[in-house]
Amino acid sequence: RLVARSLLVFLGIIFWSAAAAMAFAGICVIQLYKNFSYVLQEYFLSLPGWLTIVAALILLPTGVLAIYISVKRSCYQQGVLMYLLLILLCLEMSSVVLVQFYSIQMASEMKSTMSHLVYQHNGKHSQDPGSRAMNTIQRKLQCCGVQNYTDWINAKDASWHLPVGKARVPESCCKMKYPYCKEKYPYCRHDLAHLEQLFQEGCLKNLEDQLDFVMSYLFWCCTVLIILELLAGVTNGILMKYQPF
Repeated sequence: RLVARSLLVFLGIIFWSAAAAMAFAGICVIQLYKNFSYVLQEYFLSLPGWLTIVAALILLPTGVLAIYISVKRSCYQQGVLMYLLLILLCLEMSSVVLVQFYSIQMASEMKSTMSHLVYQHNGKHSQDPGSRAMNTIQRKLQCCGVQNYTDWINAKDASWHLPVGKARVPESCCKMKYPYCKEKYPYCRHDLAHLEQLFQEGCLKNLEDQLDFVMSYLFWCCTVLIILELLAGVTNGILMKYQPF
């Protein structure tokens, strides 16, 4: 019993710390979807983030209850703790399943969507939503094209209507206007003859790396917490055995 009570105190403190980590993971998922919603077109992609934030809020009273029970046991409070742990398990297992599902689904959808945006781009001054979305993606990720900057060579004849040999890129591919760039140029010609003035890495890999990092972080947070919550449930059950309803 003494070991079970000490372990429950330890887990209660861990739950408080984990609440901050879970909230951060949920905010990252929601912010990623908000920033790149035109490419990540699946509306429910932000759902794992919201479920994680709800779980983080429930973790706070769960931690308080776990510590309180270890000091002053009450069969009613022990029952409430079991219910809270069950709710947390449902939320976190749902988040894990959704994260795995969307990670697989987004891999193919992002490439086709970004390729379409490049192909349909209407020039640097276009107010078309797709063109604005592609420009925003290239600015935020410091990238150019889907795989790399050469994607604009294939897109120029269909959408930019430029003569052969004068392939250009949007202004968002240039390093000139972004304060966070290591290299900045006062003037950018927007053409492939001056590659040093352009971001050369493709946007698809950058976005996939961000998505993989956020989803992996969320996945492992939920997985570790599921194990700890199962341990808390077993520990609480041991204490309930000595003080049944």
